[in-house]
Amino acid sequence: MSFHSLSRDDLTAEHERQQRNYAELQGKGLRLDLTRGKPSPAQLDLSNALLELPGRDAYRDSDGTDVRNYGGLHGLPELRAIFGELLGIPVPNLIAGNNASLELMHDTVVFSLLHGGVDSPRPWIAEPVVKFLCPAPGYDRHFALTENLGIEMIPVPMLEDGPDVDLIEELVAADPAIKGMWCVPVFGNPTGVTYSWEVVRRLVQMRTAATDFRLFWDNAYAVHTLTPDFMRQIDVLGLAAAAGNQNRPLVFASTSKITFAGAGVSFLGGSLGNIAWYLQHAGKKSIGPDKVNQLRHLKFFGDADGVRLHMQRHRELLAPKFALVGQVLEDRLGESKIASWTDPKGGYFVSLDVWPGTARRTVALAKDAGIAVTEAGSAFPYRKDPEDKNIRIAPSFPSEDDLRSAIDGLATCALLAATESLLG
Repeated sequence: MSFHSLSRDDLTAEHERQQRNYAELQGKGLRLDLTRGKPSPAQLDLSNALLELPGRDAYRDSDGTDVRNYGGLHGLPELRAIFGELLGIPVPNLIAGNNASLELMHDTVVFSLLHGGVDSPRPWIAEPVVKFLCPAPGYDRHFALTENLGIEMIPVPMLEDGPDVDLIEELVAADPAIKGMWCVPVFGNPTGVTYSWEVVRRLVQMRTAATDFRLFWDNAYAVHTLTPDFMRQIDVLGLAAAAGNQNRPLVFASTSKITFAGAGVSFLGGSLGNIAWYLQHAGKKSIGPDKVNQLRHLKFFGDADGVRLHMQRHRELLAPKFALVGQVLEDRLGESKIASWTDPKGGYFVSLDVWPGTARRTVALAKDAGIAVTEAGSAFPYRKDPEDKNIRIAPSFPSEDDLRSAIDGLATCALLAATESLLG
């Protein structure tokens, strides 16, 4: 029963039905949370062996270096080799850091503002204005970071094969103030979109008015598959080097959703020039990362296949939850035609588009019914969704029973908000 085809009398009757459903939902006294893509306790349990590693007498790497002591900034070469294989990055072009890749992103932006990049004519902060391209829907913490630093954000639509590269090429060629672009190239947050080879090629080859334009390449979900297969990684550093733009990509990744979200290892990849530039400035704030934690991760995984096997165990826990979300949304919203949603093959989110103009109302209704959902508009720069329709769903943390209740309740809220809007 498509809401589009209902007469006003039928739509009024449907609205009254959804009001009754919503009153029943409120009466359940729910306290459910779909706000953040956190690993569930069962997922964290998969890595509990880390708590016993590296072992009382295991504190040296393969070179015999005592990781308990001060050391360099590069991180353990053996762990970099494992993740270099997974990310498609040579070991000399990759460093291993502390827990948060977001901290590496923050530092690279701040270093660029204060000092300029390896090929910058001046520090970015000396420019009249600094702008970033922000594919949207995108990652809210990317946008919060740039907003906090006073960087102007320009939204770019996301398409089925990545961001709108036609528009991007036009923008960067004309405006030297555009210094960077946020990218989540594999199983993007929240759309689940993976950039095509052609999109990546054009991004690294395109002419930019800024000689020091950077792609902030957040490969957070490189191995986070929801199928038995892993996504083949596009060699963004190699493509950029072949195009003569070797300094353009800065690649980020971490184990945050692989082992312990609060006690993992982050990675930064780039040209040798970019790596030297980062280490030069990072050396002023730190003597080195937590290499004991890096050693425990090395012993836990063993090799790249160990990571892949571990991620298949995550998949066994996550895939049924994503399937459940799709099933409930189809059962509750499919016939009404008032919403659409993604069916991702990896990553951590489902992107739900409700009836235009009703996302904020839907989220508010859900909150009043005890269902916490990420703020509507959060996947857009400045939290401004031009159509007020996008809602990010994070299925990972709740139990399947709680998840079913939350998605069913959210669907009720979307239906009520849609009937309100259609009735005017």
